Amino acid sequence: MSVPEPQRVSSLELFFDLVFVFTITQLTEVLAEGHDLAALGKVAVMLAVIWWMYDGYAWLTNSIPTDRPRFMVLLLGGMGAFLILALAIPREDEGLAFGLAYLVVVLLHTGMFVGGATRVILRIAPANVGGALLLVIGGALGGEAQWVLWTIAAVGMWVTPWIVGLEGFVVGAAHFVERHGLVIIIALGESIVVIGAGATTSHVDLDLVVVALLSLALSASLWWLYFRDEEPVERAMVEAPTSRRARLALVAFGYWHYGLILGVVGVSAGLKKSVGHPYDPLDGWIGSELAVGVALFVACTAGFTATLGLGIRRVRLAAAALVLLTIPVGTQWTAAGEIALLTAIVAAALALEGKRAVDLVQHAR
Repeated sequence: MSVPEPQRVSSLELFFDLVFVFTITQLTEVLAEGHDLAALGKVAVMLAVIWWMYDGYAWLTNSIPTDRPRFMVLLLGGMGAFLILALAIPREDEGLAFGLAYLVVVLLHTGMFVGGATRVILRIAPANVGGALLLVIGGALGGEAQWVLWTIAAVGMWVTPWIVGLEGFVVGAAHFVERHGLVIIIALGESIVVIGAGATTSHVDLDLVVVALLSLALSASLWWLYFRDEEPVERAMVEAPTSRRARLALVAFGYWHYGLILGVVGVSAGLKKSVGHPYDPLDGWIGSELAVGVALFVACTAGFTATLGLGIRRVRLAAAALVLLTIPVGTQWTAAGEIALLTAIVAAALALEGKRAVDLVQHAR
C-alpha cells in the first residue's frame, strides 16, 4: 500500500481537532485545581491514553480518503466519542463513561483502518481494545483500582508497537507533519484561552494588559520554538526511507509530542491561576506547574528534532534547565515576574539558535 505525496490536511480533520481543544481545557482544569502530585499523575495517565488514540486518528486520516461520505460519518462518530470522553475527564465518578467512550473510539478507529487502508492495524488492535476494556473495568471499579488499571492500559498501548512492529504502515510525510503542527497550535491555543478565563474578575487596566501580553509572548515563544524547524522536519520525514518512516513517526510525533502537549497543559494551568492575581506571589504548586511545563515543552522540542536527525539542540536543553530556576521568582515575588523571565529565557534561546544558524551559513560560504 502507498500513500500519495504530497497529501494535505482536510477541513474535516480541522473540524475533528476542535474536540481536542475541549480535551486540553478539561485536562488543564484538573491540573489547575489539583495542587498535588496525584492530580499531575491523573492528568499524565489520561493524556497518555487520549493522545495514543487521538494520534492514532492522525495515522488513520493519513491513510484513508477523508472525502468519502462513509468515512466522514464515522470520523464524526469518533469525534462524538472523544467529546463524551472529554466531558468525563474532571469528574471522579465518571470513569465508566470515559472508558466506554474510549472503547467506541478504538472500535471506530480499527474498523475504518481495516475498511479503508490496511489490515496491518490488526497487529495493534488487540492492545488497543484490551487497553480500552481495562479503562472500562477500571472506570466501573473506581478509586485506586481505576488508576492502577488505567496506568497499565496506557503503558501496554504505548509499548505494543515495539513488540509487534510497525512493518506495513506507510506514512505520508507532508500530511503527517502538517497534521501534528496543527495539533500543537490547538494545544497552545488553550494557553491563550486561559488568559481570558483567568481574568474574568479583573478590570481591563494597565496591570491586566501587561500580564496578558506577557502571557501571550510566552505562548508565542513556545510556538516559534516548535515551528522554527517546520521545513527541516518535513524534509527529514520526506527523505527518510519508507521502511524507517513509521518508526520515526511513532517516536517523534507520538512520544515527544505527548511531552509537548503535557508541557502545554502545565503552562496553561499555571497561567490560568496567575493572570487573576499577577502581582501577588504564586502558590508553590502553581509556580512549579508554569516553569516545569515550559521546561518540558522546550526539552521535548530538542528530543523531537534530535530524533529526526536535525542535531542535538544544546541551547534548548540549557534553557529547559534554566527555566526551572524561575520558580522562586514566582513564589517569592510575583506571577508576572516569573512569566516575564520564562519568556525572556525562551526568547534568548531562539535568538542564540538564530545567531548560530547564521554563523554556520557564513562559515559554509
